Amino acid sequence: MTGPRVALFATCLTDTLYPETARAVLTLLERLGCTVEFPLAQTCCGQMHFNTGYAGHARPLARDYAAAFDGYDYVVTPSGSCGGMVREIHPGLCGTSPAVERTYELSEFLVDVLGTIDVGAYFPHRVTYHPTCHSLRMLGVGDKPLRLLRAVEGLELTELPLAEQCCGFGGTFAIKNAETSTAMLADKMNAVQDTGAQVLTAGDNSCLMHIGGGLSRLRAGIRTVHLAEILASTEEEPWPVGTR
Repeated sequence: MTGPRVALFATCLTDTLYPETARAVLTLLERLGCTVEFPLAQTCCGQMHFNTGYAGHARPLARDYAAAFDGYDYVVTPSGSCGGMVREIHPGLCGTSPAVERTYELSEFLVDVLGTIDVGAYFPHRVTYHPTCHSLRMLGVGDKPLRLLRAVEGLELTELPLAEQCCGFGGTFAIKNAETSTAMLADKMNAVQDTGAQVLTAGDNSCLMHIGGGLSRLRAGIRTVHLAEILASTEEEPWPVGTR
């Protein structure tokens, strides 16, 4: 039996800075029986343009997204932020499309479409989870990432205090409001350190980049690892984390 034909929407940030996350999604979905393709015509979702007031510049990018992904059973992205942009904003820019309606953030796809909680992962580390703003408030992924993490063999999950509080990144928010962003980041880093976790995970590399940069400057000894990389890791083939 052939699984669904899935297109991987890597996103600009992951494609440019964290390609290991895209490879983890590919590894994970193929292990679960999906046929995964990476459409080379994919570009940016337009979130950066839209959020800074340039909706007119985001519109052609939304059209490009539909053209690149319309022919697939599903589109899966390791980003609640870009997934939220596609599902919630693209229809207002240029109308809905099959690609928009079939776009899922990774944890949504695993739980809601594949009906899977235990993906066969093994990750023997103490981990805490940061629910990113767009995955939580735009997509409403709820506790799906936590349910997936609780099923990972060897993983010790520790609760993050004030977990739903934003990390302060927000794309250009961190640039336009640097002092506020820095204060929010400090709160988040204190919360992460209070957990005693070895690893901080999330469903967006943007937040992990922001928080991870702060933790690195503090020499906190806490690694940041995308959720996809934890779920792709198995006892036989541990995912090579620890480079951030």
